[in-house]
Amino acid sequence: MPHPDVLHCDVLVIGSGASGLAAAVTAAHHRLKVIVAEKESQLGGTSAWSGGWLWIPRNPLAIAEGNVEDGDAPERYLRAQVHAEELDERQRTFLERGPEMIGFFQRHTAVRFYSGSRMPDMRDGDGAARGGRSLCAQPFDGRLLGEWIDRLRPPLDIVSLAGMGIAGGADMANFFNASRSPRAALYVAGRLLRHFRDLLWHRRGMHLVNGNALVARLLRSALDLGVGLLTEAPVTRLLEQDGKVVGARIERFGGPVEIHASRGVVLACGGFPHDRQRIARLMPHAPNGSEHRSAAPVGNSGDGLRLGEQVGARVADDLVHAGAWAPVSLVPRHDGSLGHFPHLIDRAKPGFITVRKDGRRFGNEADCYHDFMNALFAATPPGEPHEAWLICDHRAQRRYGIGWAKPFPFPTAWYERRGYLYKGRTLAELASRCAIDPAQLQATVERFNRHAAQGEDPDFRRGASAYNKAQGEALHGPNPSLRPLEHAPFYAVKLLPGSLGTFAGLRTDASARVLDEHDAPIPGLFAVGNDMASVMGGHYPSGGITLGPGMTFGYLAGLALAGSVIEQAPVDQQVRFRKTAEQHLVDT
Repeated sequence: MPHPDVLHCDVLVIGSGASGLAAAVTAAHHRLKVIVAEKESQLGGTSAWSGGWLWIPRNPLAIAEGNVEDGDAPERYLRAQVHAEELDERQRTFLERGPEMIGFFQRHTAVRFYSGSRMPDMRDGDGAARGGRSLCAQPFDGRLLGEWIDRLRPPLDIVSLAGMGIAGGADMANFFNASRSPRAALYVAGRLLRHFRDLLWHRRGMHLVNGNALVARLLRSALDLGVGLLTEAPVTRLLEQDGKVVGARIERFGGPVEIHASRGVVLACGGFPHDRQRIARLMPHAPNGSEHRSAAPVGNSGDGLRLGEQVGARVADDLVHAGAWAPVSLVPRHDGSLGHFPHLIDRAKPGFITVRKDGRRFGNEADCYHDFMNALFAATPPGEPHEAWLICDHRAQRRYGIGWAKPFPFPTAWYERRGYLYKGRTLAELASRCAIDPAQLQATVERFNRHAAQGEDPDFRRGASAYNKAQGEALHGPNPSLRPLEHAPFYAVKLLPGSLGTFAGLRTDASARVLDEHDAPIPGLFAVGNDMASVMGGHYPSGGITLGPGMTFGYLAGLALAGSVIEQAPVDQQVRFRKTAEQHLVDT
């Protein structure tokens, strides 16, 4: 066996999603030498494909807007959502230190956020807020990454428009309303012209939004701080010395390389959404592992969990849910593989319903993706596959699209020929093509339509909650989420169990230190993101509860590794210089 080359650093971060980069940037800001090792050829992990939202109650942007929460509302809401009389140490730490994390990145790095002042919590109830707890990254000009733009994972192709990301809120609303509003049409035309110009000049879009913008901003910050970034560098094992994790061995360009990290190692490999063996053990709906189809990148295959277990760590197997459930549909790719389209938006729009093969609705289509999937699991009889059909009428498809099948002006015939989209001139014809009970489907739609015309859903109260309303169509009344299905032809897409990521990670303490079987910290080893066991215990309280805790504990891991807080005037000067350069690029 060849003798490995050796690299030296203070901190090694394994994985390059937002949580890992948060740890890397924080440690580097405090004058530590940091290396990030990513096994894929592109940086960003699942974060680069995500919506980029963080849930951080009492964050500085909300306070600056005058949205100051009185009392203990965030604590009450979180207690209610995780079904606990008292929050545990990690949950308290997250609520206390999350705002501090946002302040740090806003002051000292290239990361800039927008306030989600109108984004409500996912469920009404004690302590729930109608906005002010969520944030997302501001758009970023990819040209500021220089040659590193080619190493940034682009937006998920089957969700984006020719590789162009579309942000939530006003950006997406303009696309939905382009055929109705001249102003929206002009906005969309400008976005498309800029995108295709970027494709011509740079071979990819440069107006980065959502999680792509968040990762790009973290990546820019890491580069400014001298963080070493290695791609195509899979880790084969951790290195130990005198009971402490002191580095890792990687494979790079066909040969072994040892990275010695004097302060410690941070696991940030994205959980196990494509580890079929662990899925089979921890997800009851997927006893063979193959019944679960995650929307996360296929490279997220449980490396961090296996590395941790090799040195005595434990994976939490007692969470209420092992993953962040989401319905997906299978998209046929040109190479014969299948992409997994996550249905996060379309279900809640007017003109949509979902049914099982028996033709009956089983839940509230406008609820969050996690709750929607739990309703499907509960409604599926033992021994039957967990499948459903998302159905809409022609008017809804042309306005919003349905999954991968894009709205007007894209023709539906192409998606039909690929076997993705099912179409029927009548509901009975659609039912026949989808093997749905035709008589029951007709009865279900008739009942749904009768009440939807009045803005009501007596069966599942769709559109009643603040979140349901926000996910619907603001311009539609009386209920933003409800409209009868009455404009033929009708369309359907099959929904299957999937996830946005996993919750069952390594057990850690409130500093993100990995714990052994005796709940003692393993010296030198930290875990963040989906390699860390869910801070929420496997519950899904609100949008952004992956990246919010992920970046918070990434920040805390960086502080713990640094051991102290050091002001960095030279770094802040670099940030001010970079902001001037960024504005120049935006102006041009």
